[in-house]
Amino acid sequence: MIKQWLRAATIRAIKTAAQTAVATIGTTAVIYEVDWRMVAGTAALAALLSYLTSLAGLPEVEKGEGDEV
Repeated sequence: MIKQWLRAATIRAIKTAAQTAVATIGTTAVIYEVDWRMVAGTAALAALLSYLTSLAGLPEVEKGEGDEV
Protein backbone atom coordinates (compact mmCIF):
# COMPACT_ATOMS: atom_id res chain seq x y z
CA MET A 1 0.00 0.00 0.00
CA ILE A 2 2.84 2.40 0.82
CA LYS A 3 4.51 1.68 -2.54
CA GLN A 4 1.25 2.42 -4.35
CA TRP A 5 0.76 5.65 -2.43
CA LEU A 6 4.34 6.79 -2.99
CA ARG A 7 4.09 6.08 -6.72
CA ALA A 8 0.75 7.90 -7.09
CA ALA A 9 1.91 10.84 -4.94
CA THR A 10 5.14 11.13 -6.94
CA ILE A 11 3.27 11.17 -10.25
CA ARG A 12 0.99 13.91 -8.91
CA ALA A 13 3.94 15.89 -7.56
CA ILE A 14 5.80 15.71 -10.88
CA LYS A 15 2.71 16.83 -12.79
CA THR A 16 2.13 19.68 -10.33
CA ALA A 17 5.77 20.79 -10.54
CA ALA A 18 5.68 20.74 -14.36
CA GLN A 19 2.43 22.71 -14.48
CA THR A 20 3.81 25.25 -12.03
CA ALA A 21 7.04 25.62 -14.00
CA VAL A 22 5.11 26.20 -17.23
CA ALA A 23 2.86 28.76 -15.53
CA THR A 24 5.83 30.55 -13.98
CA ILE A 25 7.67 30.70 -17.29
CA GLY A 26 4.49 31.81 -19.05
CA THR A 27 4.11 34.82 -16.79
CA THR A 28 7.41 36.23 -18.04
CA ALA A 29 7.16 38.47 -21.10
CA VAL A 30 10.56 37.64 -22.60
CA ILE A 31 12.18 34.21 -22.27
CA TYR A 32 15.61 35.78 -21.69
CA GLU A 33 14.27 37.42 -18.55
CA VAL A 34 13.13 34.19 -16.93
CA ASP A 35 14.65 33.73 -13.49
CA TRP A 36 15.33 30.00 -13.72
CA ARG A 37 16.15 29.73 -10.01
CA MET A 38 12.72 31.15 -9.21
CA VAL A 39 11.08 28.72 -11.65
CA ALA A 40 12.91 25.74 -10.09
CA GLY A 41 12.20 26.90 -6.54
CA THR A 42 8.52 27.50 -7.24
CA ALA A 43 8.16 24.11 -8.95
CA ALA A 44 9.93 22.35 -6.07
CA LEU A 45 7.66 24.06 -3.53
CA ALA A 46 4.61 23.03 -5.58
CA ALA A 47 5.84 19.43 -5.61
CA LEU A 48 6.33 19.48 -1.83
CA LEU A 49 2.86 20.92 -1.32
CA SER A 50 1.47 18.23 -3.62
CA TYR A 51 3.04 15.53 -1.43
CA LEU A 52 1.61 17.16 1.70
CA THR A 53 -1.83 17.37 0.10
CA SER A 54 -1.56 13.71 -0.89
CA LEU A 55 -1.23 12.80 2.79
CA ALA A 56 -4.94 13.53 3.08
CA GLY A 57 -5.59 10.72 0.61
CA LEU A 58 -5.32 9.78 -3.01
CA PRO A 59 -8.29 8.52 -5.01
CA GLU A 60 -5.86 6.45 -7.10
CA VAL A 61 -4.97 4.38 -4.04
CA GLU A 62 -7.97 2.85 -2.34
CA LYS A 63 -7.67 0.77 0.79
CA GLY A 64 -8.32 -2.83 -0.10
CA GLU A 65 -9.62 -5.56 2.17
CA GLY A 66 -7.03 -6.78 4.63
CA ASP A 67 -4.69 -3.81 4.04
CA GLU A 68 -3.12 -2.25 7.08
CA VAL A 69 -3.30 1.50 7.60
